[in-house]
Amino acid sequence: MPHQTSVPSAQPLLQPVQLGALKLPNRVVMAPMTRSRADNEELAPTALHATYYTQRAGAGLIISEGTWVSTDAIGFINVPGIYTDAQTAGWTKVTEAVHSAGGMIVSQLGHAGAASHPDHHGGRLPAGPSAINPHEMSFTLDGPKDSLTPRALSAAEIATTIDSYRQAAANALRAGFDGLEIHAQISHLVAQFLNPRLNQRTDAYGGSSEKRAQFLFDVVDAVSSVWGSDHIGIKLSPYWNHGPAFTADSETLDEYDQLLKRLNDSNLAYLHLLGPEPDTGTDTLTAFTRYRAHYHGTIIANLGFTQASGNEILERQLADAVSFGAPFIANPDLVDRFTHGHPLAADNHDTHFAGGAEGYTDYPAMTGSY
Repeated sequence: MPHQTSVPSAQPLLQPVQLGALKLPNRVVMAPMTRSRADNEELAPTALHATYYTQRAGAGLIISEGTWVSTDAIGFINVPGIYTDAQTAGWTKVTEAVHSAGGMIVSQLGHAGAASHPDHHGGRLPAGPSAINPHEMSFTLDGPKDSLTPRALSAAEIATTIDSYRQAAANALRAGFDGLEIHAQISHLVAQFLNPRLNQRTDAYGGSSEKRAQFLFDVVDAVSSVWGSDHIGIKLSPYWNHGPAFTADSETLDEYDQLLKRLNDSNLAYLHLLGPEPDTGTDTLTAFTRYRAHYHGTIIANLGFTQASGNEILERQLADAVSFGAPFIANPDLVDRFTHGHPLAADNHDTHFAGGAEGYTDYPAMTGSY
C-alpha cells in the first residue's frame, strides 16, 4: 500500500498518488465507458473522441473505453479497436490532445469472447473457453441479440488470442498511451475463462481455479513483454451478478480471493476492482475490506461512488484512487466541481450510445462561482 500523504483539510480525492509507474495529480480516475462513437468502417477513434477525452483531462487518470484487440474480439457496434494502423493513428491523436491538456490516459484492452454474436463475425460463431452459452446480450446493427452457444477456442486459437493482446499493447505504446488496463471484468472473455460455469476445459486453461486463471496470467505476461508491468492494470469484478453464469456466490468469491493473492507477485500498476451493486447483500466497505486483505498493491475502487463515499474509502485506506463513470459523462470538469463544491449536472441516458456529439462532447464545464 503506498504512503498516504496527510494534507490538512484537503479531500483525499484531490491528493496525488503513484500507481506503479503512473504519477497521478489527484485520485479521481475516469472509468472506462463504452460510448459507441466509432461509427466508421475502420472502427477507429475520430476527432470527436479526442475532444471528449481532452475535455476530461482534469482527471488524475483517464482509462479509455474498452478497445477491441482483434476482429475476433468484437462484441458491440461502433466500439473502437486498437489492432490496425488506422485505429492506432486515431488513438495517437487522442493521446496527443489529452497530453497537451495536461492529462494522462491508459488504454483498456478488451475481448467479448462468447458474449458476442455471429453478426459481428460474418456469420461465424464467436468463441469462448468452452462451448457454453453465457446468456448475454450483444448489440448489433439490427439491435440487441441474445448470445448463442459459442465455439470452444482451440489451443492454437488461445495462443493467437494472447498474441493479439501483445500486438494491441504494442499499438497502444506506439499511440502514446501512458499504460494499459486489461479488461477482465463482467461477462467478457477473461471473466469467462475465470468462470467454472463457462470454462469446463481439461487442458492447461481449465479444471481448477489456478488453471482457469492461466489465460489472464498469460495475457499479463504478453503485454508486460511490451510494457513494464508497473504500467499495467487489471479490472476485475468479483461481485458481478448477471444471468445464470455470473453469480457472486461464496465459491466464486473464494476463488477471487486466491486470484488477488497471486496477483500480488505481478508488480502491477494497480488493480481496478468493482464493488457490489446496491441491494445485493454486501456493502461496498465490506467488499473493499475483503479485497485489501488479499491484495497489497494499489487499488482503484469502482462502482457507484459519490464524492463523499470516494473520500471515505480513501480515508479508510481501502483503496488508493476512485474511478467515476457516469459522473464524468455530464461533468467533464468533475475534479473542479469536487474541488470547489459545484453541483453535478445530470446526464441524458438516451444519448449514452446514440452516436454524434449530442450527449458526448456538448456538456459544458461549470463557469463562475457557486
